[in-house]
Amino acid sequence: MSPASTGASTAVGAATPVPVSDTPAPDSRMAPGGSGYRRMSLALFLAGVATFALLYSTQALLPLISAEFGVAASEASWTVAAATGGLALFVLPMSALSERFGRRTVMTASLSVAVAVGLLVPFAPSIGALVVLRAVQGAALAGLPASAQAYLAEEVRPKALVTAIGLFVAGNSVGGMSGRVITGWVAQEWGWRVSVGVIGAIAVACAIAFRLLLPAPQHFKAGSLRPRVLLGTVRDHLADPLLRRLYAIGALFMTVFGGVYTVIGYRLTEAPFGLSQGVAGSIFLVYLVGTVSASVAGRLVGRLGRRGALYLAGGTTAAGLVLSLASALPLVLLGLVLITAGFFAGHAVASSAVSKTATHGRAQASALYQSMYYIGSSVGSTVGATAFRADGWGGTVGVGLLAMAGVVTITVLGTRAARVAARREPVAAH
Repeated sequence: MSPASTGASTAVGAATPVPVSDTPAPDSRMAPGGSGYRRMSLALFLAGVATFALLYSTQALLPLISAEFGVAASEASWTVAAATGGLALFVLPMSALSERFGRRTVMTASLSVAVAVGLLVPFAPSIGALVVLRAVQGAALAGLPASAQAYLAEEVRPKALVTAIGLFVAGNSVGGMSGRVITGWVAQEWGWRVSVGVIGAIAVACAIAFRLLLPAPQHFKAGSLRPRVLLGTVRDHLADPLLRRLYAIGALFMTVFGGVYTVIGYRLTEAPFGLSQGVAGSIFLVYLVGTVSASVAGRLVGRLGRRGALYLAGGTTAAGLVLSLASALPLVLLGLVLITAGFFAGHAVASSAVSKTATHGRAQASALYQSMYYIGSSVGSTVGATAFRADGWGGTVGVGLLAMAGVVTITVLGTRAARVAARREPVAAH
């Protein structure tokens, strides 16, 4: 039928109806089962291994460092606190660079510098030089944690995010475990300098594999480096009550973990246990428990909710602290298992919640979390060592229990705030 017979317009340029499909566009982000997801998971797992292995490479060696340089535990602990403190100070600026230049670029550069410094650490001539090198190494590593979480939030489908971040955190636990176990046994035979050199070589291999495996980002959009824009983003995140609570929870969990694992080497090599350096270092095999608990964090949240999972993680950590006061080695080890499981689960839940909560400036949101997290590590290692020097293991445990009480209190306040908000929503609807 002709246009004239139907009354249709024959004017040139007349609008032609375009059919609209109700089918949503397919989500191109990575999901479990895909080859890109598997490569990404392995790459970030290895980055997590390198990060924690380098960051805590001196922690299991503190008794040997104390002996060589003639310093107390509280002074030797600065080789750990300087690294975590450097990371805490630089994580926000490094996250800003990742917003401008890309997550993969910044992570690669950070890991490259960190492993280069790691190869210099064995040649430190004094405790002061060692602390400075460790601070530089921590600052270099600052580009990894926040950028990794931002990368995952952008490139992974939301339903798989907690699991993906859990795998990254699991890499942290493997790196922390292997670094401490390897350094313990190597140091027993060849000294602490050779042992940190070995960790540096392992980190080099992880860095190369990471760069070869990590898929190029497909959903990254460059942001601004203007200070005004960045400060506005940070201000927005700090104004969010939920993000503030998550930042505090991360710091408190890490206060416990930093304190316990900075001091445990001294406790186990001294009376009544008197373990050798190698055996004491092998205690860090309990990190494998953290690998599992971080990996199942997504399922915990699915069953218990975020706050329920945090209650469980905090309660497990506190129970481990109390149990570690025992004078029987098997009970001490069981306490460490519970502390480690609770910490890694709590960290995975809190850090993934930050990535989900932030609607913009995800790298800055994650950076603020990481900054508070590693401030907690620095505080925990120094305060825990000071408490150990003043009051033995009981002092370190007391610091940890106070931190866990803080986690529970903050989570309770969050639960009440959520209930109040839920009651207000129906009122607002009317």
